[in-house]
Amino acid sequence: MKIDLFDYHLPKELIAQTPISPRDHSRLLVLEKESGKIEDKHFYDLPDFLNADDVLVLNETKVFPARLRGKKKTGGRVEVFLTHKINKHTWECLIGGRALKINDKIYFASLAESRREVDLQGEIIKDIDGKTKQVKFNLADEDFLQLVEKIGHTPLPPYIKTEDSRQIKKDYQTVFAKDKGSVAAPTAGLHFTPELLEKIKAKGVEILTVTLHVGLGTFAPVEVDEIEEHQIHSEWASISKYTVEKLNELKQQGKNIVAVGTTAARLLEAFTNDQKNLVAGEKWVDIYIYPGYEYKFIDALVTNFHLPKSSLLFMVSALVGRENVLAAYKHAIAEKYRFFSFGDAMFITQKIKQKKKDPA
Repeated sequence: MKIDLFDYHLPKELIAQTPISPRDHSRLLVLEKESGKIEDKHFYDLPDFLNADDVLVLNETKVFPARLRGKKKTGGRVEVFLTHKINKHTWECLIGGRALKINDKIYFASLAESRREVDLQGEIIKDIDGKTKQVKFNLADEDFLQLVEKIGHTPLPPYIKTEDSRQIKKDYQTVFAKDKGSVAAPTAGLHFTPELLEKIKAKGVEILTVTLHVGLGTFAPVEVDEIEEHQIHSEWASISKYTVEKLNELKQQGKNIVAVGTTAARLLEAFTNDQKNLVAGEKWVDIYIYPGYEYKFIDALVTNFHLPKSSLLFMVSALVGRENVLAAYKHAIAEKYRFFSFGDAMFITQKIKQKKKDPA
């Protein structure tokens, strides 16, 4: 399929730069899979479209501030973007800086910790492809992550121009985030509040969690004319035995599996075998979903609005059809929905089943 089939024009003013507050006051476009029927709502209306026949699956990955600012021995500035962990001390990183080569050391901000000075240092040990390098740090595991949490900066998508701040660090995190490891938020989850989750549970909806650490590849543009030729990125994911057994049981009972975000959807599809049963475990996930793919496990999807010509747009189109997706996006643009990471949401459902209003 030609990539131009997944293009659309988005006015720049519709790219959200900051989130709505409260989180669940973002808008919600409800899209029925087969008919393409659309309803305009707010995210706090989501419980009205769910009942005890539904199961919600959340990605509880936690974003960590993966952008580090350091210096070379000569004093030259270096920016290091942690993309994923290789082993205890070594990370694959994107490096911004001049004339950096193997064996060069990078020195990061010192931090007074428990009356002693903690220095973070990194050494380039492998050149992968120019800007991408392996860096070995002098700290590891929780010591490393604790220091990064204090001196690091939150990585944001390139279309968000908001200044990095403590508020952004808080906003760019789901309320159910638990397992640290993502360089980007699973943005469909940003709309939930603790109160909204309680309302959903009160409807009899089962809520289960999985973990997929979102990698830098989620921002990577598709640079091929035929979408089938695109090389998808890999992300680390895990799903527990308890969650697998519960989800398999609920699926066999005929429950609707609602993935919150494309990350949760990717994980569930990647861990489903040919018999359409989930299998527990952890692994690097590189499943590539585009039109023609038949979903094996999920039935519905909560998702944000995605960039033109992006792999995430392909993935959503595989669930609901390219024509329905583009028609929904056209409607959203006309109604001035807010797009991308801090933008509004869609709920793609098999059948719109909103509760009936009480007679006046």
